[in-house]
Amino acid sequence: MPSEPASSEPATSSPAPAPSDSLGGLVPDYVLPPIVDGLAPVLTKVPTEQKVVFLTIDDGAVKRDSDLALLEANGIKASLFLAHNFIAGEPQFYGKYTSAGHLIEDHTMSHNLAFIQLSYEQQKAEICGMADFEEQQYGRRPVFFRPPGGPYTQATRAAVAACGLKAIVDWEAKANAGGMDYQVGSGLRPGDIVLMHFRPEFPADLAAFTAAQKAAGLKVVLLEDYLATG
Repeated sequence: MPSEPASSEPATSSPAPAPSDSLGGLVPDYVLPPIVDGLAPVLTKVPTEQKVVFLTIDDGAVKRDSDLALLEANGIKASLFLAHNFIAGEPQFYGKYTSAGHLIEDHTMSHNLAFIQLSYEQQKAEICGMADFEEQQYGRRPVFFRPPGGPYTQATRAAVAACGLKAIVDWEAKANAGGMDYQVGSGLRPGDIVLMHFRPEFPADLAAFTAAQKAAGLKVVLLEDYLATG
C-alpha cells in the first residue's frame, strides 16, 4: 500500500505558475468533449490535422535533474502522469517541473496494474486521493487521468468524472527502450499522444521521440494548452 504523505503541508508555499502557452499562436481546431451522463470522455489521440504532437510522461520513479534539463534543452513541455507510490517520499522534486511550465496529472495512488478489477468506490478512492494529494502539493488540481497500463471501464469513466477530472488520456504511440512503438502506422501523426516514462533510459527515449517528431514535421505542444484545460 502507498505510504501517507510525509507532511500535511504543501511541498512549496509558492503559488503554482500559470500553464505555459506552448501553442505559439496556434489556434486549436478541437474542443474536448464534455462529461455526459456522468462519464468522462476518453482520448487516445487528439483528432486534428494540425501539425502538433503531445508528450506525456508517467510514474515518477526515477528523479533526475538531468531529465528536466533535457526537456528544457529541447524546448518541450510535457504532461506528467504521476502515481503516489512513486513520488510520496519526495513529492517536492516534481515542483521543479511545475516551475518550468510542465503540468502534473493523475495516475492513481498505488499504480495497481489490476486497477480495472477494483470496485467503483476503490477506483474513485485511488483517483480522488491522488487528485487531492497533487492539488495540495503543487497548487493545481489535475484535470486528466491515466489508468495504470491504460485499460479503463465505465466505472473508471464515472469515477474520473466524480473526482472532478475532465478526461481519461491514453495513447497510440510510445517512446520505449530507446525506440518508438506505434499502435497505428509506422510514424507519428498529427494529434498523437505519446507515452514515455521516468526511467533510466529517459535520454534515449526522449531522443527517439524528438527524432520521430522532427521527421514527421510536428510541433510539440502541451496537451492542456491545446485543450484549454490547464
